[in-house]
This record gives sequence, structure tokens and C-alpha cells, in this order.
Amino acid sequence: MKTRTIKFTIQYDGTDFAGWQCQKNQRTVQQVMRDAIVPLGELRADLVASGRTDSGVHALGQVVGFRTNLTHELTVLHKAINYYLPPDVRILKTEEAPYGFRATNDATGKLYRYVIHNANYMDVIGRRFSAWVKEPLDHGLMREASLPMLGTRDFSCFESEGPNRTSSVRTVKRLDIEYDKNWIRIEIEADGFLYNMARAMVGTMVSVARGKMPLAQVRMAIEAKNRDLAGPTMPPQGLFLVRVDYPS
Repeated sequence: MKTRTIKFTIQYDGTDFAGWQCQKNQRTVQQVMRDAIVPLGELRADLVASGRTDSGVHALGQVVGFRTNLTHELTVLHKAINYYLPPDVRILKTEEAPYGFRATNDATGKLYRYVIHNANYMDVIGRRFSAWVKEPLDHGLMREASLPMLGTRDFSCFESEGPNRTSSVRTVKRLDIEYDKNWIRIEIEADGFLYNMARAMVGTMVSVARGKMPLAQVRMAIEAKNRDLAGPTMPPQGLFLVRVDYPS
């Protein structure tokens, strides 16, 4: 029986990973973390993240619970695991957590950021960390398209391969759009997210802003709970898991 729970806050560049969860013959964040812990004496690390990010999705503040029998001090664990990790993953913070801590079920909210490069050319440097949209986007329409997405709703229309949860009802607390020349940054804060929900929400806003979808169809898609009425799922490289919240 594992005697201790550690809480890691980690950062990773998702470009060269097939997502968080271990997969056969695929490079994943969970697997490289397990491999980095093996030299410390834990042959199969029990690691559970706040949620499984998809292939190509990045994290600035993913949270991972680690149940273990290792007795190392926190500072030793932090430095040693980072030493063995590859350069595209880093532990930012290592904390002792209550034994019953569950990184997934105990989370009370998450913040995602989506980055778009909106220009007639692809940004060479930013291509790994943003989605390129060549067509001009109407900023006013994009903001208007975001408004029906705020509040407590059944977000089935933005869920891929669902329903995969007991309920598709979530509360979007904040949805901010920031424009900086050719860059658009969209932040979505909610008490939880369905599979591909954030990327589908952005895809819907982009469709409206490109003039490919009527503004009224956003509310219609939400009310009808119909995935076919909403916009496409945006590419993974523009998405960042920024923060995961837990009870204080």
C-alpha cells in the first residue's frame, strides 16, 4: 500500500507527445515521468493527472498526483526527477498532499488558453504553439459568438466522442478574448471541461468570425445539444492548460 501522496505542478511542450496517458509504442508525458522516477526506486509510479491532454496540447500548469512509498524529501524529489526528465517536461512545484488527494476528482476548475495566429502567412517560430487562421477574422463577431457560451449550460454540442461523462452540464465562469496585432488569445475558465470542449468552442467562434456560420447558430447549437450545428474542433497546438484549481 502506498503511504504518501505528492502533488506535482508540471509544464510541458506537447508537440512531441501523444498526449498525457501512457500508450503502447507512443511517447507520452505520463510515461516519461514514470521513467524519470524509476532511478529513485519506484519501478511503476502511480501518477494521475487532473485530466488527459491530447496529442499536441501543451500545459503551463498541469497537476499530477503521485502515490508512493518513497521517503525522499520534497526538494530531493523535485531536483532528482527534473534531472531525469527530458527538456520538454518540467516539474514547477512539488508539494506534500493529503493521502486521499485525487488530482482529477478534487479539481474545482480549470483555465485553458487558445492562441491563434491570424495572418496571410504562417508564423514559423510560433507554429508549434498556435493555430494558423489565414482568413481575416471579424473581432466583433468573435466576441458576440462567445457570449452564449458563458454561464451554466449543457455543452453537449462542443463535446467530441461523447457523451463520456455522467453530465454534460458545465459552468463557464470567464471567456476573455485578447487581440495583439496578428495574435488572438482566448482564455476560457470553467468548473470543468468535456472532451475537446475548449477547442470546439474556439472553432465555433472562428467559424462565426470568418462568416462561415450565422451568429444565431451558436445559441441554436447549445440549445439543441447538437455537435453538428457547432463549429469544428481547432488544432491541438494552439491549446494550453494554464491552471487547475482545488479547494483551499
